Amino acid sequence: MWVKLCCLLLYFLALFVLARVFEAVAWYESGFLATQLVDPVALSFRKLRTILECRGLGHSGLPEKKDVRELVEKSGDLMEGELYSALKEEEASESVSSTNFSGEMHFYELVEDTKDGIWLVQVIANGRNPLVGKVHWEKMVKKVSRFGIRTGTFNCSSDPRYCKRRGWLKSTLIMSVPQTSTSKGKVMLKEYSGRKIEVEHIFKWITAHAASRIKTIYSSEHLKEEWNKSDQYRVKIYLFANLDQPPAFFSALSVKFTGRVEFIFVNVENWDNKSYMAEIGIYKTPSYILRTPEGIYRYGNNTGEFISLRAMDSFLRSLQPEVNDLFVLSLVLVNLMAWMDLFITQGATIKRFVVLISTLGTYNSLLIISWLPVLGFLQLPYLDSFYEYSLKLFRYSNTTTLASWVRADWMFYSSHPALFLSTYLGHGLLIDYFEKKRRRNNNTDEVNANNLEWLSSLWDWYTSYLFHPIASFQHFPFDSDWDEDPDLFLERLAFPDLWLHPLIPTDYIKNLPMWKFQCLGAHSDEEMLETFADSESDSDSESKEVFSSDREVSEDDELGTFHRCSEGEQRCGGDACSCASHYCHHEPCERKARSYSSNGSAGDLEPDWSAWPSGMLHCTECVVCLENFAKGCLLMGLPCGHVFHQNCIVKWLAGGRHCCPVCRWASYKKKQPYTHPQPLLSEPPS
Repeated sequence: MWVKLCCLLLYFLALFVLARVFEAVAWYESGFLATQLVDPVALSFRKLRTILECRGLGHSGLPEKKDVRELVEKSGDLMEGELYSALKEEEASESVSSTNFSGEMHFYELVEDTKDGIWLVQVIANGRNPLVGKVHWEKMVKKVSRFGIRTGTFNCSSDPRYCKRRGWLKSTLIMSVPQTSTSKGKVMLKEYSGRKIEVEHIFKWITAHAASRIKTIYSSEHLKEEWNKSDQYRVKIYLFANLDQPPAFFSALSVKFTGRVEFIFVNVENWDNKSYMAEIGIYKTPSYILRTPEGIYRYGNNTGEFISLRAMDSFLRSLQPEVNDLFVLSLVLVNLMAWMDLFITQGATIKRFVVLISTLGTYNSLLIISWLPVLGFLQLPYLDSFYEYSLKLFRYSNTTTLASWVRADWMFYSSHPALFLSTYLGHGLLIDYFEKKRRRNNNTDEVNANNLEWLSSLWDWYTSYLFHPIASFQHFPFDSDWDEDPDLFLERLAFPDLWLHPLIPTDYIKNLPMWKFQCLGAHSDEEMLETFADSESDSDSESKEVFSSDREVSEDDELGTFHRCSEGEQRCGGDACSCASHYCHHEPCERKARSYSSNGSAGDLEPDWSAWPSGMLHCTECVVCLENFAKGCLLMGLPCGHVFHQNCIVKWLAGGRHCCPVCRWASYKKKQPYTHPQPLLSEPPS
């Protein structure tokens, strides 16, 4: 997870640097920056009209270029970046969708129950033509959609009873606007009563109703009273301008940020005394002033702060975000981080996508689960102070120059999604290249694995999980028994009851008693220690390897390891030769004796029973391999008391047979230790 997070941060840093490179290239080619001011006098009439349409100011009664230029200057300073965005938006001929309402409930859910937006609905009476024609309606939809106003069509033929109850007996236009200034307040529906059915007149009617929600100040006394008043709104934005009404984007934002930010329009058109404006630091108009408890911020002085709906919306969202805004941001970041797994994971293509789907599901589930307690805590009343401090931190951090650069880059890349996706793909391919190079240097085999090999290993893991559920949680991937002998799979299918047998962990094998088989009267202790010193470390390491990996040794290797004593004895052909096993380096004990009585041995060399742990049964033969114990061989005893070659019994137990080969007592259960009977003393003669 931390690797993916570092890769994502590195990607954001690369985007930031790339945006600065684009700015430098644009400055080198054209000689201006995005934050550079544009003189409206040098612009054509078409460009000036485009700027007014993006800001939401009517220009139908202004036929001359001079009047249009003055209206642009009155609404705010024009920057190169805003001009570029406006021209690009005009050239893009994207069709904007409009909703067709199916009935009363559909209309209620989208229009009357949506309390943070503006709707424009064309109602078509039953059996009548629409008020606005198809061509003009498409123009209207495209014009109002740039200000976040949603549109729809309600045909009364689909629900005539609702139209009759509403009084919609003729075709008309309906506009829904939040009635109160509180969040999630009531919605009022206004009907268009104008005579001229033209786009500009309808748009003027819309902007007039939207502007009526904004508090308007006409005198300096009113401004002084409002400026010094403290109310529920912590953040206020003032527009000081010489206009009849605020621009449409300003009115649309007032609806969008209802309950979070208060919008105030100060009309300074007929002001004679502007001394109080100078006292509060307002020296020119138009000005967009943000007033917070921390101070005054002049909007438009930093990078990307254009006089447009999109730029001011991103600015206010960063200052006064909703919980939904933070959730969407976290959702985007988490998914971008999860997609890094597609490039970090090496190996087969199918493996990459399987890991990606697993990561996406895991990360999104954890995100939703982690947000649930956060939403619960935010509802607690005593966390209001924490909420206020958090918003203060947001305001402090997002009014810096670095934050303005980040907002400008966000608007740039979001308007160019192809560039964003291509840079993300290029960054991922670079990560894939370096990760593949690193794993090749570490000699990792999974880099060269193809799809078929990975699917085969996945199937092996799945089947081992199916048959050995406990072991599959301990090792992944799991080497199944069928890799050595496929007949085990058929055996399991033939006896379904074996599937229900529990798998016993093999950790108890490490605690079983283990010692060396010694004989009396063969060599001195010094000689034995000297001869056995070189092989002792090898035998210990080999025994540990057997404990840790139960099925990693192939069948041929195991047979060769477990019967080296017998093979060595066959090669030697005599009792005096040393055994070829790692564990048997001395002469074997006398093999003629299969059992020993309590009072002695039947051969020349007698085993040293004193070295055996208490409770072990005396014997000289391993019933697993049917070979005698050779001097120096490692022995292991079970709780029942029976003794075997260490390698033989470990192989027996690791194969899933957790019982004694002789008496079938469970190898992981304790048993009453066996005590050898003491010989009875002969009775004295009477």
